[in-house]
Amino acid sequence: MLRIALFIICTLFFLYFSRRSLTNPGSHGFYRFFVFETILLLVLLNHPYWFKNPFSPLQLLSWLLLFTSIVFVLQALILLKRCGGRGRREEMPENHPFENTLHIVDQGLYRYIRHPMYSSLLLLAWGAFFKHITLLNITLIALATGFLVAAATVEERENIRFFGTAYKEYIRRTKMFVPWLF
Repeated sequence: MLRIALFIICTLFFLYFSRRSLTNPGSHGFYRFFVFETILLLVLLNHPYWFKNPFSPLQLLSWLLLFTSIVFVLQALILLKRCGGRGRREEMPENHPFENTLHIVDQGLYRYIRHPMYSSLLLLAWGAFFKHITLLNITLIALATGFLVAAATVEERENIRFFGTAYKEYIRRTKMFVPWLF
């Protein structure tokens, strides 16, 4: 019963956070909402298994992914604030202020990957998945990964429209989510 209540409360929060994006299926935030929901389901479904067999290889991998997720999102937010600048994008009214950078950030993690915050969500999702692998969780992790790729792809189109060829060059020299791999 508690997990159902948590799901409802978190979903209401995600709906509020994503309210503008959900009215525009062409925005990256539209897909990000579904990322949040699938990760929420993974976390809530696997919660009872988080501390079972704490030193098993899958648990250790899971904790490594979860910890790395925190590092990625913190560094990404710091770099966006420090290097991205702030502005209003009239063509993107559904964006949150932290998303409306005026400069391409290419320092720190952004030197290697274009979407460290999405990488953080990807690591969070896979970390929660490895806590307890089931057919339902395989479906959820596939959905979360697919929605993340969709959100990043749409966001890249938005960034190309805003930053132009400079962003295309940035795409050529960086990976989407995982340094040197993908």
